[in-house]
Amino acid sequence: MGKKILLVEDNSKNLRLIKLLLKGKGYDLIEAADGPSGLKKALQEKPDLIVMDIQLPGISGLDITRRLRNTPGFETIPIIAMTAHAMKGEPEEILEAGCNVYLSKPINTREFPQEIEYWLNISPKND
Repeated sequence: MGKKILLVEDNSKNLRLIKLLLKGKGYDLIEAADGPSGLKKALQEKPDLIVMDIQLPGISGLDITRRLRNTPGFETIPIIAMTAHAMKGEPEEILEAGCNVYLSKPINTREFPQEIEYWLNISPKND
């Protein structure tokens, strides 16, 4: 079984693109379409990496990230934030919440798979 990646994204087109970019790489992709299910699946599945949309129904991606960072075992799991509208000061807020990096939407289709690979390879969970 490959590395587990949780995709927390409420936009079906964005989710489809992410899955297409990661298809064939051997990853076990887990999906959540809103904040509450994203938090629940993260806690149940304990993925190797999380791709987190910031603006989600129910619970924001930042609130989920803060909760996970305060949960034992989730302190070092890479969380890649994605947002379509980075307002002034938001990149800092995203990083302060506990995300490792943030990517702007629309995502760069060449760089996105490399970003996933990078964070999976440096994750302490790989040791």
